[in-house]
Amino acid sequence: MIAAFEVLGGFILLLFGAEFLVRGAVALAQRFNVSPMIIGMTIVAYGTTAPELVVSLEAALGGAPGLAVGNVVGSNIANILLILGCASLVYPIRCTPSVLYRDSSVMLGAAFLFVALALTGTISHTQGILMIAAIVCYSVYTYWAERRRNRNEDKLEKETEEFSDGPRSVWLAILAVIGGVASVVVGAHILISGAVTAARFFGVGEEVIGLTLVAVGTSLPELATAVVAAWRHHTDVAIGNVIGANIYNILAIMGVVSIVSPLTIPAQIVQFDIWFMLAVTMALVISIVVFKGINRAVGSVFLCTYGVYVGLQYFGLWG
Repeated sequence: MIAAFEVLGGFILLLFGAEFLVRGAVALAQRFNVSPMIIGMTIVAYGTTAPELVVSLEAALGGAPGLAVGNVVGSNIANILLILGCASLVYPIRCTPSVLYRDSSVMLGAAFLFVALALTGTISHTQGILMIAAIVCYSVYTYWAERRRNRNEDKLEKETEEFSDGPRSVWLAILAVIGGVASVVVGAHILISGAVTAARFFGVGEEVIGLTLVAVGTSLPELATAVVAAWRHHTDVAIGNVIGANIYNILAIMGVVSIVSPLTIPAQIVQFDIWFMLAVTMALVISIVVFKGINRAVGSVFLCTYGVYVGLQYFGLWG
């Protein structure tokens, strides 16, 4: 019972903490006349992945590497199957494939890179540094390319719009950022404590809890953003946010965590989950190219597939 309250409380703090963090940061950026493009590419993209970063760091430092790795792999799976599945049911997701070729290619490349590193059994300090270097290069190139072409300016402006109703006062915005960071950190600590206790109580591996329960919880900011964007018919924001989050999850979060503490990849994740994540990532890229987005039929398949995946985690792989 205590573990259940810890998990629930951690989820609530993570969700509201990330929301306040992003809204406060967007308000500050707008106050100082930062362009919507920069806000969308940095504050929104990194802010919505803050829960995954803090939870994975907390888990790795707390001696639960399976939960840390499972959180990232599970979040990437949930981002595609659960979040885009839900968003497409609200409103079919449409996009221009040529606009997403670069980012979807980087997302797929990051997934292949993670599979290659996971097969070695451990992600080391050096590999973590290389992953951070890769995300820095990607971010710099993306900024340079968008400044040169202004191709996605409208998308980034709409992405910023999803968080534009934040505090109007500078001091309130600063308090929102500080409070958001504090909530995410405290929420992650409480969530990890409850998740580890729950894993031991139910007799499942920490990686299973990370792949499912914790992954969904830390993906709530992306879910909220995608559903609101779909409701406003800003479907390019929904799919763009998920692609960006999946890139950051692998390169930035796994990079930072492995620099702080080298990560041992659990056997179950190596045998099944990294391959499932890779297959799901490829399915999204195929859907973008073939269907030019995700219609309700594909979204329904995504949601059903996610349900089967969660069932396999608890009853198939460990039953």
